[in-house]
Amino acid sequence: MTKRITLSIFALVTILNAFPDNNGEISADMLRDFRASYEDKSANKARHNALNAAGIEKLAFNEKVRNNFDDHFSHKVETKGITDQKSSGRCWLFTGLNVLRAQAIAKHNLPKLTFSQNYNFFFDQLEKANLFLQGVIDTSDKPMEDRQVEWLFQNPIADGGTFCGVADIVTKYGVVPTEVMAETEVANSTSAFRRHLATRLREDGLRLRQAKAKGADEKALQDMKTKQLGEVYKMLALTLGEPPTEFTWTKRDSKGNAIETKTYTPQSFYKELLGNDLKNDYIMLMNDPSREYWKVYRIDYDRHSYDGQDWTYLNVPMADLKDAAIKSIKDSTAMYFSCDVGKFLDRERGTLDLENFDYESLFDTKFGMDKAERISTWASASSHAMTLSGVDLDAKGDPQKWLIENSWGKSGHDGYLIATDDWMDEYLFRLVVDKKYVSPKILKALKQEPVTLPSWDHLFITN
Repeated sequence: MTKRITLSIFALVTILNAFPDNNGEISADMLRDFRASYEDKSANKARHNALNAAGIEKLAFNEKVRNNFDDHFSHKVETKGITDQKSSGRCWLFTGLNVLRAQAIAKHNLPKLTFSQNYNFFFDQLEKANLFLQGVIDTSDKPMEDRQVEWLFQNPIADGGTFCGVADIVTKYGVVPTEVMAETEVANSTSAFRRHLATRLREDGLRLRQAKAKGADEKALQDMKTKQLGEVYKMLALTLGEPPTEFTWTKRDSKGNAIETKTYTPQSFYKELLGNDLKNDYIMLMNDPSREYWKVYRIDYDRHSYDGQDWTYLNVPMADLKDAAIKSIKDSTAMYFSCDVGKFLDRERGTLDLENFDYESLFDTKFGMDKAERISTWASASSHAMTLSGVDLDAKGDPQKWLIENSWGKSGHDGYLIATDDWMDEYLFRLVVDKKYVSPKILKALKQEPVTLPSWDHLFITN
């Protein structure tokens, strides 16, 4: 094997020597220097052998953090039951409904409750299909090479989303208990169906553009779209089931005793159990040091329904974001938040800690970008939404670590993740919080006109 590698490198050097006037290419001299530099360090052979045998995460793991694990929290919102999104990108929906169910359980002293993610996901997909098709109609005068048109056809449908989707879908369609519309195999594993639905929508979008080019008027295009959405509805009903328009549910006390049985619509059920004004009572705070703080930003076309609200947020320093989060937790109110969950995550213990892995020592290199630089170079972005439900404050009132209810079943710390405060500084991005927990300065800043960012902005391509 060593001979073969040596011969391969010799052959490559020979080839490079045949082209001595390289401009911006890897030259033979450069390759000789690389090889000499690598072979001069005896530790590289040991690293190579270890990496091939064990892999990166095991070798980079910092054993010191294993012996300094504390799961006590000074302030915690009580929740009941852990959910599991399985092989789907519905973390945004699970998180939003988990926040709401915690409020419903506390408000009505219920023994347990889970809202059907499948029910709201059905309407999310139908609304997103309409958003795409109407977007195609709205941009049908533009060429296919137009950036907005390209973005539409590149992103016709997704199972991911944000809190504005929770607000739009729940406000319009209400909620139902899990037992009224249970999960299906496709809901639990969405990728295959999403590909077929995306293909369906791309073809439908193309047909709309072709009809417009042949002179179809607005009414004809709307009639075409309605027929196309009927096909989408059928595909969704076949895979997710058809959503109920009414159902019977028995309310029980904390001991499980029946109190009353009533028939509800999904909208009346939401109104009776919660009735939150999700579109007006809640705000999104962002920590994005690559952009100016205390500015309101709006993401163009980043919504779940055509008649919904574009994702709008106020960019604030972490101290202001944390202050609102602490006030909410102290008042027993969990929050929707999102982060770059894959960074420094110890899945086995369920911890998010900058000290979990020492990649610099393993690779003998430095990773020196700060949060703003990681954002601007696509190295970091929000990838997962979860429920922020606890904080551990020291004697001075400063946060030391945070408790997070996840939607990955019982994995991690019995269904939860524990994040150090330093980790939150680097990888937390968004927090949705009730207005009553934010400062007057934040409320005043929210009144300004938002700066519009494009749909394809680097920080908003994921959850």
